[in-house]
Order: sequence, then C-alpha cells, then structure tokens
Amino acid sequence: MRWPLAARVSLSSPDLKLHNLYSERDERVLFAGLSLSVSAGDVVQLAGPNGSGKTTLLKILAGLSSRYEGDIHWRGENLITQREDFRQHSLYLGHGSGIKAQLTALENLRWSCAVRGQHVADTDLHRALTTVGLGDFIQQPCYSLSAGQQRRVNLARLFCCPAQLWLLDEPFTAIDQRGVAEIEQWICDFADNGGMVLLTTHHPLSLPRPLRRIELGRAS
Repeated sequence: MRWPLAARVSLSSPDLKLHNLYSERDERVLFAGLSLSVSAGDVVQLAGPNGSGKTTLLKILAGLSSRYEGDIHWRGENLITQREDFRQHSLYLGHGSGIKAQLTALENLRWSCAVRGQHVADTDLHRALTTVGLGDFIQQPCYSLSAGQQRRVNLARLFCCPAQLWLLDEPFTAIDQRGVAEIEQWICDFADNGGMVLLTTHHPLSLPRPLRRIELGRAS
C-alpha cells in the first residue's frame, strides 16, 4: 500500500523521545517518570485503566495540552522549538468522530486537510474514502451515516494526510470486527513503510509484527 509518507531524515535514531514526563489532573497524578523512545517502524500501544493518562499523553504530543513537566524531543530537538515541524509530520485522531455532521464525507475530508494547510485533490480524497469503504457515501451528509461510517470518514485522513507519526486514540471505536482487522492491517502497512504509530485501545490487538506495550499506572 502506498502511503502519503513524508521523506525521512533517519531510520535508526529515535524520532520521538519522551524523558521523565509528569502530568496530573485535578490534583491526581496521571503519570510520573514516563520515558519512551519511538523510531521508524515502531508500533506502541499505550495501555492502562481509565484515568491513567493515555488520552492526556496523546493530547500533550498533539499540542492540545501543555499540562506536563519533563522533556519531549522530536528529531533530536526540543518539541517546543519543533512544534510546527512535528505538526506537519504527525496526524492525531481523537477519541471522537472528529467530523461536522452537516458536511458530506468529502467536505469533511477536504476541511480536515485544509486545517493542516494542505490542498489535496478531490481525486485523492475520493480514493481515501473508497479505501475506508465509503465509496458509495462520498456525497452523503454525515448526519445520515452510522456511527461506524462517521468514524471511517475520520480514518480516511490516514490515506490523504502526509505523516510520519500517527497518534490514534481508540481508533476502533464504533468499528465492526471486519473493520478492526482492516485498521490493524493499515497500522502494520504504515509501520512497514517506515511510519510510527502511538495508539490507545482497550481492544486486544492482533498484529503480524512486533508491538510494544507501555502500561501506564492507575491515577492516584
């Protein structure tokens, strides 16, 4: 499968490195002393009970939260100084569907790309929507789609937004068993092509490749 994957700088050294991260919410420690390195081809699952900070960590990396202490480096430089480069080369899919119900599937995908500052040809957007099983629903307003189809609209971004790192928060939500297997294969294909994946899921993953599992402690 051909991925819109940007050119890599290095395939050996870690592209993303977290050192001694600490975060709390409502005076409760979510995680402390968290260190992690992610390199090309890595698939890393953030595991742990609800409230252990999995979503918080992804939001911190995506720039949606600054409530942390510690160091984050991207390509050997502090993320604070590399935020724009990181934003251009990473793709965050949150826990929700991430779509506007009044827009069509195509319009949602076009809007998502525009927010990233990317102009993607409609032919490529059509191809992405077809890949995720929405070829017959491209012009459908999203309020008329099922929860699983709405989720697939968001997942179509994986096929048209160039990225080296996927940050996926519960990507299997509202997806049926066959769809789960498809997403698992997409993750494997992306990693096999040099991509990096950091994801949260309560779903037992079945990947035909090495998977690193990081267990976050219970909130206290």
